[in-house]
Amino acid sequence: MKKLFIFTCGLFLAMGLEAKPIRVGIAGMTHGHVGQVYTAIKKPQSDVIIVGFAEPDKALAMSILKNQNLPDSLWFPSLEALIAKTKPEAVAAFNSIYEHLEVVKVCAPKGIHVIVEKPLAVNVDHLNQMRALVDRYKIHLLTNFETTWYSSHAKMWQMVKEEKALGEIRKVVIMDGHRGPQEIGCAPEFLKWLTDPVMNGGGAIIDFGCYGADIMTWLMDGERPTSVTAVTQQMKPAIYPNVDDEASIILTYPTCQAIIQASWNWPFDRKDTEVYGTKGILVANKLKKMRYVKGDRFGEEGMIDLNPLPHEVSNVFPYLSAVVQGRIKPNKDLSSFAINQVVVEILQAARESAKTGKRVLLK
Repeated sequence: MKKLFIFTCGLFLAMGLEAKPIRVGIAGMTHGHVGQVYTAIKKPQSDVIIVGFAEPDKALAMSILKNQNLPDSLWFPSLEALIAKTKPEAVAAFNSIYEHLEVVKVCAPKGIHVIVEKPLAVNVDHLNQMRALVDRYKIHLLTNFETTWYSSHAKMWQMVKEEKALGEIRKVVIMDGHRGPQEIGCAPEFLKWLTDPVMNGGGAIIDFGCYGADIMTWLMDGERPTSVTAVTQQMKPAIYPNVDDEASIILTYPTCQAIIQASWNWPFDRKDTEVYGTKGILVANKLKKMRYVKGDRFGEEGMIDLNPLPHEVSNVFPYLSAVVQGRIKPNKDLSSFAINQVVVEILQAARESAKTGKRVLLK
């Protein structure tokens, strides 16, 4: 019997259930993060069996499968065809954010669980339709963020929420982004929708603003901010004429504030979270150490060594398998529907604020 433990991000792992691979279908191949699927196929593991790819662009699919040394038989022209032939237990979406809703529409009535790449939905209208489907068909609808699998965030939760090592949270500053999707060499099929204001919902404000909205909503136990204020700019209009490439979002709560800096103009990749409390500071990122400042400016300071995460919460596919099999209950963790519906509301309010130049109040 497996040991019962509680992961500090609020993930409950039940006892006594044998882990076995679940059957997972892939919807779309245009998202740059789809590379994690090819890794999962080629790496011996017992979490998932990838049963196929539903990609309407056959030429693209065939080219990718060939480059990855994968058989053509994994390709399907539609998600419906993939489901009918392979009977997946879950579907992972690697297409545009706008297309996430269609994936849920196809899967939910069949009782198939869904995980999408961040963020969950392109707008609140799509979110409301998803919510209705989740409520009716009782599927899990999850969202994958790279930052969910950082050991630093698990330790941050433990220290902030359980040990109260920082006292009360007063400010959180979250910095995410890179030099820009074209600058870092994103594939043409990814760039095509990532820089489309309809298919992606915006530029950097969506692409990287969602990380901060997810982390802050998680730290606030799903509480909605009282207000959202955002400013966007186009630093590189010649490269990104239709969307923003620079965004700052301020979230206010009754007892604290968050500043989310989303950018396609950083000199290097960033996924950094700084938590400021009444008793100290934590700085979390993807490194295996985390900076901790206790007390005042000249107080105790040091680097905390971080332990590897338990397997079930170390990556998207072990996590998905554990959720589908009931070993994890995603109540208010970073990937949960409860948290990510608030993320979508924040992002829509941020776009409205940036457009109107006014603060947006959330109910």
